[in-house]
Amino acid sequence: MNEARAISTSLIVPVGTQVVLRAGKPKSESTDHYPKGTIAEIIQPPEDGHHSYRVRCADGGELSLRRQEFAILKQVKLGPLGNPSQVVFERDLREYIIYECIVGSRAYGLDHEGSDTDRRGVYLPPADLEWSLYSVPEQLEYRDSEECYWELQKFLVLALKANPNILECLFTPLVVRTSKVGDALLEKRSIFLSKLVYQTYNGYVMSQFKKLEQDLRTKEQVNWKHAMHLIRLLLQGIAILAGGHVPVTVAEHRSALLAIRDGSESWEEVNRWRLALHREFEETFRRTSLPESPDYVEANKLLIWARRKMVEVRIDS
Repeated sequence: MNEARAISTSLIVPVGTQVVLRAGKPKSESTDHYPKGTIAEIIQPPEDGHHSYRVRCADGGELSLRRQEFAILKQVKLGPLGNPSQVVFERDLREYIIYECIVGSRAYGLDHEGSDTDRRGVYLPPADLEWSLYSVPEQLEYRDSEECYWELQKFLVLALKANPNILECLFTPLVVRTSKVGDALLEKRSIFLSKLVYQTYNGYVMSQFKKLEQDLRTKEQVNWKHAMHLIRLLLQGIAILAGGHVPVTVAEHRSALLAIRDGSESWEEVNRWRLALHREFEETFRRTSLPESPDYVEANKLLIWARRKMVEVRIDS
């Protein structure tokens, strides 16, 4: 069964939620039964997803139900409109992938024998799907194979926000496949680089540093892989502001970063480097020649051009 189709038993539905019976259930102390489609309200959830819920029906009668025995009323009323990703089940959207690349440790040059191959990219659905009642999912995820593909508009929005993961997709040296639209996206990748990189990358770094500090306080240990990526992001941010290019491969910093990942450096040494890089990042920000903001106009033109190319691509009715 497709992962997205399966009913999740790990998330507990809260008290007060209105639900719908998926099948008929006998009434207690009666020969009568509640038919499929009966509305009830959760009055007592289980402690975990492996036990039953207690629900109360409109007539005051109570039932014990497993999670798979009821649907949430709000979702039932929406039908397939409540699950845009349903189109994935009707048609494999992989055929509309316009750009695929490899990012992560293999692209950075920090991989080892057991490293995953992280594939990322962009897909562009036909207009018939984009305009339909059901729309299309913002991203396609295939966790078993470490793949993720963003719908073009979502990808562009994230790129305009200077999302580090998205910018790496545009500048990675490991391109698996592309297309006319993918080539146009790569050709215009510089429109996404602006001074916003300073704010976005700093935000990611500060969040990562907060987690590292928390680990030090609560576990008295450092997640060295996270520490390595914190330093890597700072180095990358500095290089972007200085040269207007995203250096995905770590090149001359590889040995130093691997030493951090392997725990060969003390936290004090790593933290000193972090603080020095922050100062360099700020100084580079002051003198960068990058524009104040990304080029929203060109990004919009690219999206409209790409959308028009998909108008004549038909899907089965």
